[in-house]
Amino acid sequence: MSVHKRSYTKYTGPITRGRTRFGVLVRYAATEASSARSTVVLFVLCLLPALISLSVIYVMNNDTVRLLLAGSHGGAPQIDIDERFFYGMLQAQCWPALALTAWIGPKLITGDLANDALPILLSHPISRVEYVLAKLTVLAGFLSAVTWAPALVLYVFQSYMSAVPWGGKNLHIAVGMFVGSILWIILLSLLSLAVASWVKWRIVATGLVFAAVFVPAGVGGVYNAVMRTDWGSLINIPLIMSTLWRRLLQVSMPEYYTRHELPTIFLVLALAGICALCIWALNLRIQAREVVRG
Repeated sequence: MSVHKRSYTKYTGPITRGRTRFGVLVRYAATEASSARSTVVLFVLCLLPALISLSVIYVMNNDTVRLLLAGSHGGAPQIDIDERFFYGMLQAQCWPALALTAWIGPKLITGDLANDALPILLSHPISRVEYVLAKLTVLAGFLSAVTWAPALVLYVFQSYMSAVPWGGKNLHIAVGMFVGSILWIILLSLLSLAVASWVKWRIVATGLVFAAVFVPAGVGGVYNAVMRTDWGSLINIPLIMSTLWRRLLQVSMPEYYTRHELPTIFLVLALAGICALCIWALNLRIQAREVVRG
């Protein structure tokens, strides 16, 4: 179609500064991720373990409440608030975060791919790194709110409620929960975006996020059983994370339980390899152009 109107001129209005363009991507991605009511419901459900743990800490540090419970149940409940308690709480927070990731992560990127909007977005003064980091920032924000943030709140609450000095002696618990949660957030964020970048259908991408976590775990278990080795655990993400969380929090376990565990350095290298594979997949898929083969 020929254009007869020649009144088009160059835009001369204010130009957004480069430092604020990243914030635009984050703002729109956050709005898109939180727009669905199901996302809010799932987010609240992920916080239930923290609320239950908060109640347990309050009861265990309040003699009056414990005496009332002892009168109605015939004995005062006793739960030690130590490394093992926070290890269980961390697992109860981090595994529901997988469901939140599988729901939010694909939504952040599949829409751009399904509607062929990615080349248009990247044609603006926005780099591929900025695009991916914006999506990761939003996803990491949601996951932080249901993992290390409530975990540290519980740590501070226990330090306040304890009748004896507790926080300083158990600082390794706070550090372990924070580091363990950050590792989990990085892994889940990269994994979900990498899967979603290759699948344009959100429901399929959500299922594949779960499959990417649990299917290799089953394959690794079969490999260990057939080959009578422990190296198949390097692709068992649930086992890797549970072992790292326990070691970070310095939770002691019986020898028969830890006899076949791999050294920490190999578990960390396995996580780094999985993250590198996800980054490679994102680099292949997130492009400013799209090749259509007829």
